[in-house]
Order: sequence, then C-alpha cells, then structure tokens
Amino acid sequence: MIRIVIAEDQRMLLGALGSLLDLEENMEVIGSAKNGEEACELVKKHNPDICIMDIEMPVKTGLEAAEELKEHPCKIIILTTFARAGYFERAQKAGVSGYLLKDSPSEELATSIRKIMEGQRIYAPELVDLAYGDVNPLTEREVQVIQLMADGKNTKEISNQLYITPGTVRNYISVILDKLEVGNRIEAISRFKEKGWFK
Repeated sequence: MIRIVIAEDQRMLLGALGSLLDLEENMEVIGSAKNGEEACELVKKHNPDICIMDIEMPVKTGLEAAEELKEHPCKIIILTTFARAGYFERAQKAGVSGYLLKDSPSEELATSIRKIMEGQRIYAPELVDLAYGDVNPLTEREVQVIQLMADGKNTKEISNQLYITPGTVRNYISVILDKLEVGNRIEAISRFKEKGWFK
C-alpha cells in the first residue's frame, strides 16, 4: 500500500485529490494539510511514502516544506499550476521526486506516483523545456538589489543596507532593467516574480 499525505490550501481541490487517490488500487491518503508547515508535521509523524504538495500555500510554501523534508525518506511531489523555471530549479535542488502541473489528467498523477515509488523522477515536459531555456541572468548581488527593491526600499536604503554608494545602486538597477529587458523597477520586479526567481 502506498501511503500518501496531500498538502493543498484550496479545500475543494484537497478533497477531490484525496478521493481520486483513495479510489486507486494500492493507494491510501493518510493525511491532508492546508499549508507546508502542517505537511511537514504530518510527514514526520506518519512517515508516508509520498507527500504531494502545492507550491503557493500560507505559513510555509511547498518549496520551503520540500527543502525542510530533503533528508526525509518520504518522496515529495510538487503539484502546481505554476510552470516557472525558478520554482522548478528550486524544487530540483530540494530533491523532489516529481513536479507535475495541475492541468495534467488525473490518471497521470496515479501513474507518476507508481513510477516514483519505483525510483524514477517525473517532471512535466513543459518544465524541462522551461528550465533549460530560461536561466536567471542576474548575479547574486543584482538579486540582492532586486529583492530589496521588491521589499519597497529606495536607492538610499538599498545603499545603506548593502554598504555601497547610491551611484553604485543606480548602476545595478540599470543593469537589472537591461538584463530583464524592462523599462522600470515595477516591471523588473514583476518579471522576476513571474519567472519564479525570487527565493
């Protein structure tokens, strides 16, 4: 019997997923969580074979939970609507066994679970194309700058926080806009977010 925990903050979807998997031969949903923190607790308490989780959940995201459970023997499957290169990259680093999209047919999920239990890794084909065609162009320092911009900091505050001159901050910002091919800070933040590159 494959024992499964599901983490999903949309109640209806959580229920539907649970019912679908319970209908499968050799599968049993032993716990459901509405955020990443509850998922981690359930996994540590019940030692399931598989934990299926969404990415964007309150308290702790699916990616944060996957990173926390990296050393746990439970296999993690990310099931999300977001085909974003940055998310996929982070999920791979966290050692997830599967990354599937919610619009895949439901029987595909059961098949993927069985394959993962046999030791395979299953990634949605769209993600593989995305991951190899879409690399974050910013350096570590530029990422720090855009992160602070996203936190609402102005040039002076960024320069104080990173111990660099306001002129250097302005240079970084102009390089960031250039690399992301956008016209202003707001567009830069939104493009960076869209790609899933914020940590």
